Amino acid sequence: MNHSHYEAVQTIQQLKATLSEAELTKVDVVIHPPFTSLRSLQTIFEAEKLGIFLGAQHCYFEKSGAYTGEVSPDMLVKLHVSHVIVGHSERRTLFYQTDEIVNKTAKAIAEAQMIPVVCVGEALDVRESGEHFNFVTSQLEAALKGIKVEIVKKMLIAYEPIWAIGTGNNAIADDAQAMCQSIRAKLAQLYDEDTASLSRLLYGGSVNEDNAGSFCKKTDVDGLLVGGASLDGVKFGNVIKAVI
Repeated sequence: MNHSHYEAVQTIQQLKATLSEAELTKVDVVIHPPFTSLRSLQTIFEAEKLGIFLGAQHCYFEKSGAYTGEVSPDMLVKLHVSHVIVGHSERRTLFYQTDEIVNKTAKAIAEAQMIPVVCVGEALDVRESGEHFNFVTSQLEAALKGIKVEIVKKMLIAYEPIWAIGTGNNAIADDAQAMCQSIRAKLAQLYDEDTASLSRLLYGGSVNEDNAGSFCKKTDVDGLLVGGASLDGVKFGNVIKAVI
């Protein structure tokens, strides 16, 4: 919940000034602004052919109805949104989004021909108990229940360790690799090796321009879910440069 649509436009202008067109062709970049900025950024992306995808931070799984304050997948499609985050740790903890709701929402996003960005991750007490691998793979299995293999192959799965976000307990690249490897193994178990290899796994947890490169050097980390560093166009551009 940051940036008015004016500020969002300024951030994109900073990002454009930081990255060359050649650099942007080397990586897939998805911007997930608040709902109020989607139309403004859609106009810029399409008019200037930036090659950046437009994403949303959330949606509700119903197509329409008496759900005051919610936004449907179909509404996002009309704005040419291509990716939607579902199951983010803040949606789970602050807004009580259950595994069942995550599953329903991921299905609705896929049915609307958008790509779900499914988030999984554990809190500090779970990690300290030693149950973090089982916890995260169980979250993943619940999120994917009944989702067809062709959707999973296109899906983005983001591992965000809650214990490493704004707590001072920083995760290292080996932590990300270990969990992403476990997630990929779970995908192979639930589907097959081909699906597991094609699914793109992201790491998100206090990512910045100094540590981004170390995470993406790991075998099973395909990309990053960037939080605070994305609010500044120059810093976000430097994060992107670090992984190219």
